Amino acid sequence: QVQLVESGGGLVQAGGSLRLSCAASGIMFRIHAMGWYRQAPGKQRELVATITYNGLTNYADSVKGRFTISRDNAKNTVYLQMNSLRPEDTAVYYCNTYPTQPYWGQGTQVTVSS
Repeated sequence: QVQLVESGGGLVQAGGSLRLSCAASGIMFRIHAMGWYRQAPGKQRELVATITYNGLTNYADSVKGRFTISRDNAKNTVYLQMNSLRPEDTAVYYCNTYPTQPYWGQGTQVTVSS
């Protein structure tokens, strides 16, 4: 059974930083590309960043230069370091494989105040 457990969200002022973590189980983590996704109120879920099994990364234009995705295959964990946060980054953040598989975690709420 696939389980994705996100953590690390919170309330932060604009310009601040957060580091999100996602622990995965039930998948062969080391062979999958992984992604961070987010969903703001009233909006569709969007892809934020991806990382291949061997560490190649890609970012949405809106977060490029501010967010960094990384992974630890020994810990089955993917991270998202978020710097210079903006109010428009407020959303529930999720991890999943890339492309996605059907099971999602509960996500972690990130709220950026102005």
